[in-house]
Amino acid sequence: MSKSLADGIKTMSKIEHPLHRAIGDFLRQMEFSSNSQPLWAQECGGQQNIPLFCSQDKANHTELCNVDFLVLQNQKVKLILEIEESGLLPTKICGKFLTSALSTQFIHRVLGDQPLPMDEEVTFIQVLDSTMLQPNTAKMKQGLELQRAIQKALEFRWTKIRFYHLIFFNGVDEFQQRCQELRSIIESATRLL
Repeated sequence: MSKSLADGIKTMSKIEHPLHRAIGDFLRQMEFSSNSQPLWAQECGGQQNIPLFCSQDKANHTELCNVDFLVLQNQKVKLILEIEESGLLPTKICGKFLTSALSTQFIHRVLGDQPLPMDEEVTFIQVLDSTMLQPNTAKMKQGLELQRAIQKALEFRWTKIRFYHLIFFNGVDEFQQRCQELRSIIESATRLL
């Protein structure tokens, strides 16, 4: 491996994820019911990756993605949260959703490598950092169109994900407001009202 490539990999591993951390900190303040287990990815201040698989077999070829936050309820995946801090491209947004939608199991050593299935009604929340967008960009409108298209696709019930929410976080001024919106969705999805 060349020195410049090795330096690039070291730099990438040190990249900070400020929105991931801030949302992770916010979520740690929430109270979850005794039958719920929240899990945070490393970017959100957790201790592990959160892999989803398309099979009950835990293997590299069956692992489809790692998500940022997950809530297990009654030993089933109830809620998935993905945070995107860069590259708000439709292919990236849809790719993160689709790999989760095609997944059927969460398997991890923290739970004894036991395959835990998706609940019958999973909520998927996608948080997008819009602070770097140019003024008058069409990305916000494009995001709303993506949300509508994904919600329409979910009506065909081809996945256990039944609810999709897209939230734009636009800087510190809106942070508390968006966090309250996020809290409301999570409480509704996990019935912690």
